[in-house]
Amino acid sequence: MLVDSHCHLEYPALADDIEAVMARAHTAGVGLCVSISTKLETFPRVREMAGRFDNVWCSVGIHPHEAAVEPLSGPAPLLERAADPKVVGIGETGLDYFYEHSPRPAQAENFRAHIEAARRTGLPLIVHTRDAEDDTIAILREEMGKGAFTGVLHCFTGSQRLADAALELGFYISASGIITFKKSDALRAVFRDVPLERLLVETDAPYLAPVPHRGKPNEPAFVAQTAAALADIKGVPTEELARATSENFFRLFTKVARPR
Repeated sequence: MLVDSHCHLEYPALADDIEAVMARAHTAGVGLCVSISTKLETFPRVREMAGRFDNVWCSVGIHPHEAAVEPLSGPAPLLERAADPKVVGIGETGLDYFYEHSPRPAQAENFRAHIEAARRTGLPLIVHTRDAEDDTIAILREEMGKGAFTGVLHCFTGSQRLADAALELGFYISASGIITFKKSDALRAVFRDVPLERLLVETDAPYLAPVPHRGKPNEPAFVAQTAAALADIKGVPTEELARATSENFFRLFTKVARPR
């Protein structure tokens, strides 16, 4: 079984044909998906989608792009929604200095509020970081010193230094379709050194479709191509990679019930 640990099923590219999307995922061997929240305003749609399928779960969080629109002064709004039985993670949250759609201080304040929510609930933190490695590492290390929490760097595209820092903190690292792109040699080299027991796979659907699906809307079924590419990078059979990443997922996302 494969797990798509990060997708956005409520986005129109998927939601408009969701029954067929989930059928194709099943055919591809994808047994479970986590649909990720990016705004509190749209969380009800995320939760509704998770409620439609036994094998779909969700998170609650505010993407760093939305930090100025939905600022947090503390974790309370996240904690309230995290009590829902279908909510299994906190985020996505973090820092994005590539686009800077929100001011950096607002991103950092929201990031810390999400970390506090993860700490209090025991749910994993789902981290988005782009062009912000130094501040991401600094905040994670500082906050870890205040009390332990778990998490994953989703759609990892960073440096060996960022990967090493995440692993040192006990985090997991998630591979997306970007590892299949022609110009991703440096990224593949980083993943080659990440221990198998700390890896997850994801689509970030409907974005970042892997080869040979580039140019199409991504969907959970395509995590199979990402898993195959990651298995090749790691030098292990695809079945072993699928088994390991699924076990890693359940070890991190402890609130998720294993499919029967």
